[in-house]
Amino acid sequence: MKMLITGALGHIGSKLIHAIKPGQFDEVRLIDNMMTQRYASLFNLPEGVNFRFIEEDICAADLDKYFEGIDMVVHLAAVTDAAASYEKKGLVDNINYHGTEKVAQACIKNGCKLIFPSTTSVYGTQEEIVDEECSELKPQSPYAESKLKAEQLLIKFGKESDLKYIICRLGTIFGVSVGMRFHTAVNKFVWQACLGQPITVWRTAMNQKRPYLDLNDAVAAFLYVIKKDLFVNEIYNIVTGNFTVSEIIEIISGEVSDISINHVESKIMNQLSYAVQSDKFKKEGFKFQGDVKQGIKATINILSGARRKGG
Repeated sequence: MKMLITGALGHIGSKLIHAIKPGQFDEVRLIDNMMTQRYASLFNLPEGVNFRFIEEDICAADLDKYFEGIDMVVHLAAVTDAAASYEKKGLVDNINYHGTEKVAQACIKNGCKLIFPSTTSVYGTQEEIVDEECSELKPQSPYAESKLKAEQLLIKFGKESDLKYIICRLGTIFGVSVGMRFHTAVNKFVWQACLGQPITVWRTAMNQKRPYLDLNDAVAAFLYVIKKDLFVNEIYNIVTGNFTVSEIIEIISGEVSDISINHVESKIMNQLSYAVQSDKFKKEGFKFQGDVKQGIKATINILSGARRKGG
């Protein structure tokens, strides 16, 4: 069994490739354009795993030659910074939508099954806890819009071209990986607290609830999909838990003293509050084991050398 991972050196991808064990796959092909220069993601890869790294841009590459002989693709290549997506709508649409279109077409041509990580951000503001049956989707950023448009494209391909896929709507990722970034809420708050910076919170957002996903749960979910062959052309929410911003900051304040909060304006999330169920994926037998407190502590620990005095 052979697997290919696009965006393999990013926050999720770097955790995934370091979690693969000898014997799980005959070959693991890694594609990344190195735009963010996360070379360290390739350091100390697990021994006994047949990795092949390919430095390519999915939007420009001849994907057929890389997808040939591959059984399943984990398509992680994407622009994921929702707040910054307003300033680069064209890039976001090109990579997140048109890039996904290219990947899906290569999967169809080569008979590859596809794991597509979407986002719970497609739900937008909701008064009640939502599941995959929610029809009132309200994406509030170009990032979320691009992911929803890509979802719709895959559904179309599944009906017309026999593409086998699973769409995983991921909560906001938290947790440590060698290729991690700090633009998402929990990781950003920890970075700011550890470096003695004010924690920037969107005005009115303190008591708003949002879905989060432990990075370990994300990786375990992908490997579970492959193990159980859950390429059933359906959507699954993948969420460890729903927490308010104030709950996240309270955990951080228990580990880092004298934090301060700076309320800021933003084009998104001023009124964004919603909670998401993962019962559908749990019914497939998956058990979420992530812990937001442990994830925050682990992130604080790796920043311990850079922490301000008294922190």
